[in-house]
Amino acid sequence: MSGSNGDAPIESRTALNVLRKIDDGLSVIERQLLGWSIIIMAVNTVANVIARLGFSSSLFFSEELNQFLIILVTFVGISEAARMGRHIRMSAFSDMLGPRASKVLMIIVSVGTATLLFTLAYYSIDYIAGLIKTNRLTPSLRIPMYFTVLVVPFGLTVTGIQFVLAALTNILKPGVHLSYRVEDIYEDDTLDTHL
Repeated sequence: MSGSNGDAPIESRTALNVLRKIDDGLSVIERQLLGWSIIIMAVNTVANVIARLGFSSSLFFSEELNQFLIILVTFVGISEAARMGRHIRMSAFSDMLGPRASKVLMIIVSVGTATLLFTLAYYSIDYIAGLIKTNRLTPSLRIPMYFTVLVVPFGLTVTGIQFVLAALTNILKPGVHLSYRVEDIYEDDTLDTHL
């Protein structure tokens, strides 16, 4: 059964809408994590500089906290970048292809990238399980070492889901899509509209 616009069957569009609502919720959580992490990093760094200059002593936890926050920002940020179609890509080859071949290539790349990310997420869970067994603590904050990398499998998994959504969007909708939210637009098209 097709929809009125002939894009995709109603069941497919309903499934995409459910996934989109879940992803919208994840996006809110990710943006909050990213925003607060960057604010905490900035405050922590400024406080450390003040302590070092004013009291000739750095905050003992400052470097460790910033390292943890950088990991968090990196692995949560990759999901947001994939969601908004801002991941790094080499488009010279796909730009030479026609629309149909470019769409097929985007589906292959999205599925391949998702597979790689899910595989890395699996190995990161295995790594965390190994860290849990060691009972190691961080040197300054004295928190379990595994706690500092718990965000890695989350970020890899959610980013993998973004690429699955991109592949499904390319399968179900016309046009070439970088993500389920962003359609690929050629550079020439954007230059012509701004001139």
